[in-house]
Amino acid sequence: MALLVKPGVPRSVHLFAAPLLWTAIGGLLMVRGWGWLDPGRGRLLFFAAGLLGTLKSLLVLDKVAQRSLDRLIRFQDGTCLGAVYSWKTWLLVLLMMTAGIVLRSLTQPGPVIGTLYGSVGWSLCLSSRLGWRGWYHQIHRHGIA
Repeated sequence: MALLVKPGVPRSVHLFAAPLLWTAIGGLLMVRGWGWLDPGRGRLLFFAAGLLGTLKSLLVLDKVAQRSLDRLIRFQDGTCLGAVYSWKTWLLVLLMMTAGIVLRSLTQPGPVIGTLYGSVGWSLCLSSRLGWRGWYHQIHRHGIA
């Protein structure tokens, strides 16, 4: 008989984990993207990545982050940690990871992929601010910290 373990956690952990993942993955993508840009003038593309990432964050990801935050706030303590994202979001993450692997295997990473990674990474980091703000307000409102 298999023992089923459900890693249930307080809602505050979900509210912390969501922006932490966005920030960590965004940071990793920016570091990888930076490494694929040529030293010197090629690094100017990182400014373009920042502008594109800011647009993506403000026009697309902020809405996603707010919906995610609203969903997490409705959680009860003891909800499984894996529920930090919906199954559709986990599927999207898997598809994005697969797309990145395929993209890197089809071509040598360089300025285009570096700029793309920088842009996506920055947009994740910038939009994570909504999750961090939600976590901060939740822990201070309920005296968790």
